[in-house]
Amino acid sequence: MPDLAALFRPLIEHSHTVYFSYAVELRRLTYVSPAYEQLLGDAPVHAARDLRRWLARIHPDDRDLLREQVALVLQERQPLAQDVELRLRRPDGRRQWLCLTVGRSHDEQDGPLLTGSVRDITPIKEYMRNAKKNATLEILSHDLSGPLLIVQQLAEHVAEQSESYGNATLNELVRLMRTTCQESVTLIRDFVNQEFLESSNVELNLQRVDLAAKLRVVLNQYQHAQRLLHKRIGFETNAEPVYVYIDDNKFQQVINNLISNALKFTPDGGSIDVRLEKGADRVRLLVQDTGIGIPAKLQPLLFEKFTKARRTGLRGERPIGLGMSVIQTLVTLHEGRIWFESEEGRGSTFYIELPLLPEDVAPHA
Repeated sequence: MPDLAALFRPLIEHSHTVYFSYAVELRRLTYVSPAYEQLLGDAPVHAARDLRRWLARIHPDDRDLLREQVALVLQERQPLAQDVELRLRRPDGRRQWLCLTVGRSHDEQDGPLLTGSVRDITPIKEYMRNAKKNATLEILSHDLSGPLLIVQQLAEHVAEQSESYGNATLNELVRLMRTTCQESVTLIRDFVNQEFLESSNVELNLQRVDLAAKLRVVLNQYQHAQRLLHKRIGFETNAEPVYVYIDDNKFQQVINNLISNALKFTPDGGSIDVRLEKGADRVRLLVQDTGIGIPAKLQPLLFEKFTKARRTGLRGERPIGLGMSVIQTLVTLHEGRIWFESEEGRGSTFYIELPLLPEDVAPHA
C-alpha cells in the first residue's frame, strides 16, 4: 500500500488551501500547512497561538454553527462537516469568508484528531454580490431607463399637440407625465453613475459578446417608437457577428447614454444613425445625429467630471454632469478609446473603438 502521507504531501504543501490536524484531548494544533500564512497572514508556527484569537473573530452566528457541526463529527453522528461557511472579521476590519471541511481521525500518540481543510471563498462571495448588483444595474440602466426615456419623449409631443385644446386638466396630466418621466430617468442615471463611480476599481465582468446582435436589441425599442418621436433611428453593420470582450452591463450604459444624448439634442425630423464597422483588429462604433451640435468652446470640456459643458435638452431635459466622464472611463477600462466630431448646427458623431477578440482578428498578409 502506498504511503498516503508522502503521496499527497506535494499537494498539501503547495496548495492554497490550509490543511490542519487538531488533537482533541490535548487541545492543540498538531499540524498546519504552509498556506496558513497566505490565508491568515501569519507564519504557520504561530497557528496554535493564533487559534483562540481567530475563533473569537468569527461572526457569533457562524461560531454557533461551527460548534454544532464539530460536535456532530466528534460524536460520530456524521463523518464530515463539509463546506461550512464562516465569516471572519480580520484585524483591519475587512470581512473574510472561509469554507471549512472537518472530519474525525485518530493517532496512536495524540489520540482523537480533527483533520480538515480551510479555504478562502471571499472572491466567490464578492463575485456573487457584484453579479446581483450588476443585474440590478442592468435592469435600471437598460430595461427601465430606456422605456422611460421613450415615454418622456412621447409625453413632450403630446404636450405640444394638446396645448391648442385649452383643456387645463389635460395639460396638467401631461405635465405630470413629463415631470415624472424626466425625474425618474434622472434618478436612475444618477444612481447608476454613482454606483459605477463607487465600484470603478472593481474588475470588469468581461464576457464574449456579439456587439452587432447586442446593438440590434438595444435599438429595437427606440426604432419601435421612432415615428412617434418624429426622428429616424437607423442601424447598420458591415459584418455579423462582431465579437468583443466587454462587461455587458457597463457597456449598456455607454450605448444608452450616447443614444439618449442624441435624442435630447436632435430636433423633430432629424435622424440618429448607429453604425458598427469591423476592421482588421478593432471594431468601431459610431453614433451620428443631425442635431444642434456642440459649441466649439464647450468641446474641450465635454469629458471632464462635473463638466461645465452640461446643457439642457431641446425639450428641457435636465443634464447629468457625470454622463460623458463615466462613458470615457468605461471605454478606457475596456481598452478602447472614444472621441467625437461636432459642428454647431450640423450635428455630432461619437466614435468608439474596441479591440476585437483574438480569434476574430484577421491574419496579417
